[in-house]
Amino acid sequence: MSEPFNLDAPPGFRGLDPDKPLRKYIRHLPHWRQDGATYAVTFRLSDSLPKAKLEMLASMRREWEAKFPEPRSEKAWQRYARTVTSRVNEWLDQGSGECHFSNWHFANELARAILHFQNEQYHVASYVVMPNHCHLIVRPFSAFELEDLLGAIKGVTSRFVNRELGRIGELWQQESFDRIIRDEEHLYNAIQYIGNNPLNVGLPESQWFRWVDPEWESLQWGFREA
Repeated sequence: MSEPFNLDAPPGFRGLDPDKPLRKYIRHLPHWRQDGATYAVTFRLSDSLPKAKLEMLASMRREWEAKFPEPRSEKAWQRYARTVTSRVNEWLDQGSGECHFSNWHFANELARAILHFQNEQYHVASYVVMPNHCHLIVRPFSAFELEDLLGAIKGVTSRFVNRELGRIGELWQQESFDRIIRDEEHLYNAIQYIGNNPLNVGLPESQWFRWVDPEWESLQWGFREA
C-alpha cells in the first residue's frame, strides 16, 4: 500500500469540487470547466503531429464512437480524453514538425507571454516549453475564461514567431488539451511531469525552459529530479 500524500495544499489551489457545478463543451475532445478550478493544459504547434498520427487519432475516435454510442456517460468521455491525451503526449515528445521552440529566442518569448498577466488574470503554478508544445498548470481568475487566456498567449507568440521568420499561417493547433486537477496528489504529479519532461526526452539543460512558482517551491512544491 502506498503512503498517503501529506503535503498541504499550496496557496490558492483548490482541487475539483464534487459539490460545485461543472460545465462541459465538446470539440474533438470534451472540456470541463469549474469556477475557481486549476487546470493542467497542453497546447501544441500545428505541425507537431504527422499525418499518420492524425489518422490514428481519427481511427481511435471512430472506434470509440462505435463502442460507446449516444448517449455517452461522463465516465466514458473521461476515459477517452485521458487515453487521447496520454497518446498525444507520447507522440509530441518524439519531436515532429519544425519545433520552433527549440530556438531559445522563441522559447523565451513564449515563457514571457505565459507569465505576462500572472496574478492579474490568472495564476500559473508551473510550465515547461518543449520544442513543439507547452505544458502548464493554470488557475484562471474570476471573469476570465481559460480559452481566452490561452488564445491570448498563442496569439502573441504566433505573431512574434511569424514576424521573426517572415512567414504567415497558423502556428498553433487551435484546440488545446486540458484537465481539471483533482486534488493535491494529482497536482504534485503534474508538476513533476512538467519538471522532468525535458530530461525524459533527452534535451540538453541549455534547452530547458521550465518554471515553478517560487512561493510554491519554498513550500516543497518544486521539481524533484527523476
